[in-house]
Amino acid sequence: MGTTISYFRRLAIVLLAGPALHSGAQAQGTVYKCVDEQGRVEFTDTARRGCKALDLPGYAPPAPPRASAPIPAVRPLNPGPAPAVSPASFPRVDTAQQRARDDDRREILNDELRIEQKKLADLRRDFNNGEPERQGNERNYAKYQERVASMRDEIGRTERNIEALQREIGNIR
Repeated sequence: MGTTISYFRRLAIVLLAGPALHSGAQAQGTVYKCVDEQGRVEFTDTARRGCKALDLPGYAPPAPPRASAPIPAVRPLNPGPAPAVSPASFPRVDTAQQRARDDDRREILNDELRIEQKKLADLRRDFNNGEPERQGNERNYAKYQERVASMRDEIGRTERNIEALQREIGNIR
């Protein structure tokens, strides 16, 4: 990892520091850090299995409502735009054509997945469990370590690409 900050740490910093930097921001509930079976981190405002409430400095959770006081009805000040309705002249895609598009997309994603899986197998073979062969230009051990670290990073990126492709394939109707 070294001096670079991982994607998830940067995301956590942005999510946690964002409201503090905005003077008008007011937290509405508890923030939970969730870690799934694959080790992916997600920040959310709903408690689920594998989630832990974060103790955020400067955050005071809202007081629970008193039992004797009625809860007033809350209306949003600006409800926002109404949901968009497509006009009658908007082009429609029939079911068969959409199914064909989805099949094409699935095929393309499966091809990309196979390429990434082959790339990962090649990277792992070259990585040789963290002991890749030294190249002729790597007389300096620091240069060798730098290449090993970049190989490790590339393996991690490829694994994340594979996970993302598998999620996308799973999302196709």
